Amino acid sequence: MITTLPAALDRARLLVAPALREAVANLAPEVRLPAEYALGWVDRDGRPVEAGSGKHVRAALALVSARAAGVDEAVGLPGAVAMEIVHNFSLLHDDVIDNDRERRHRATVWAAFGVGHAITTGDALAILAMQVILDQGGPYAREAASLLTASTARMIAGETADIEFETRDDVTLDDALEMSAGKTAALLDCAASLGAVLAGADSDLVAALGRYGYHLGLSFQAVDDLLGIWGRPEVTGKPVWSDLRQQKKTIPIVAALEAANGQADTLRGLLADSRSSEASAARAAELIEGCGGREVTEQLANEHLATALAALDGADLDPGVAAELDEIARFVVERQQ
Repeated sequence: MITTLPAALDRARLLVAPALREAVANLAPEVRLPAEYALGWVDRDGRPVEAGSGKHVRAALALVSARAAGVDEAVGLPGAVAMEIVHNFSLLHDDVIDNDRERRHRATVWAAFGVGHAITTGDALAILAMQVILDQGGPYAREAASLLTASTARMIAGETADIEFETRDDVTLDDALEMSAGKTAALLDCAASLGAVLAGADSDLVAALGRYGYHLGLSFQAVDDLLGIWGRPEVTGKPVWSDLRQQKKTIPIVAALEAANGQADTLRGLLADSRSSEASAARAAELIEGCGGREVTEQLANEHLATALAALDGADLDPGVAAELDEIARFVVERQQ
């Protein structure tokens, strides 16, 4: 089990931070403060702080992706910055959609600045990510921007499906996995191949890295779904049973409903009551686990981890690059937040 932050993630944080600050400095003043707050750099009044700024998984993948193509990882830096920006734009909007008041152990952007500011700041960040890619001016900038645009569109479609599922009782496990493929796997697919695209790598390598990222994304989301029910609030920074309270149709919930048989109506009733009743949420979590939802989700996380790593088998990667991609993937599955 990986108990420390992979070196690639720590390195990504150090390499990306200056370039990310330079990019954010180009934002209009009206959205710059909420953006800097979202990134963990300042408090509500603009005073510097040392708040959490995420794990930098996507940024690290973009940097290692460039090395996989045989170039210095600095070639992938615009991609790493863009991935961090897109990820954070999505979090701003997600928190509005889910009515989450806390992220990374402090108030979300909408809770601190208002819904309108959270939306417009997210919009500004989405545009900024594309600008970062295009402004780097390399010969493959347009191809990289096209990849990022398509992946962002897939992410938005997945998020929209997630919203629609909250009011549906007929969501299947296949539906939940397809939603996860858009909501999470699309961006990790992009991150894992974006550095290679910026390096001008051949299509076979780009495709192999993309498959790795895609299946890692599905594994990532499965773990996220487990944490959304059974994660510890003091670690995750989110309320206990958060996905149950928001009426999400995540993988463990849908898997449990499919296997519940005579208990399905009981589980649906508990889920409906979970929005306002902590006792119902606790009972729902127990029933989901009892019906196998937790076990199925853990199995899917491990299966997609194995598939992600297998995607790299024929890629003829430098051993050091292969080791870092392996370490990042295992960290994603074993993380607690």
